[in-house]
Amino acid sequence: MSAEPWYIWALVLTGAVGLPALTAGVLDRAARQVGMSRSPGAVLAVAAGIWLASSVVLADSGSFHRAGHTAPWFAIAVLGVLAIAIGSSLVPTARRLLATRDASAWLTVPHTVRVVGVVFLILAAQGRLPWLFALPAGLGDMAIGSAAPRVARRLARDPNAPGATKFHLLGIADLIVALTLGFLCGLGPIHLIAVPSSTLPLSQLPLALIPTVAVPLAIALHVAALTHRGSPAPRTRRVREAPSVDLA
Repeated sequence: MSAEPWYIWALVLTGAVGLPALTAGVLDRAARQVGMSRSPGAVLAVAAGIWLASSVVLADSGSFHRAGHTAPWFAIAVLGVLAIAIGSSLVPTARRLLATRDASAWLTVPHTVRVVGVVFLILAAQGRLPWLFALPAGLGDMAIGSAAPRVARRLARDPNAPGATKFHLLGIADLIVALTLGFLCGLGPIHLIAVPSSTLPLSQLPLALIPTVAVPLAIALHVAALTHRGSPAPRTRRVREAPSVDLA
């Protein structure tokens, strides 16, 4: 098990556990809105818990990295979880939840925990991650996490609020840039960018939980928000009742 200081573990677990936990909570809230008796949040919580534990075991056993670069299992884990997360939004139960008026708002809420991207800046300051990776990844996550509550409030008032699409597109771009720089700076089999330190710690505990657990779910939430916009609340028109006429 990694000997990282407690505050690094705390920040990483806040993101890796907090993102699925918040998503589970908003799923159950949406289920109550549509009168669903089942708990989709509980299903997600169990699945995320199993994968989180599995990721810990795989990372601790060295399955995610080899000498100098990541093992194929790392990429398989990241892409596999991403495919499952996006695919799960297509099942009938999920489509029913994503069609609710507040879907856009609650899909935005879990991104709040991405402020823990500050962990990348901390590790870069300690010389353990390259600044070329840490600055865009850390600042990007912190910006998205800070903006998420404000965007969610606007979407709660108006599912088609201006700026929401831009928020989700920027959120996806932030994650793609972080993953790309991570592989170019040391995660990939070929170290394409020469930097003083490597991003290989991202395939080891506890940092491995971010790309294998939090990142795929975050991308899936953005994709779901962009492709399943909640229906606006119908406007009700007050109809004046015509006075009755007694013909008797």
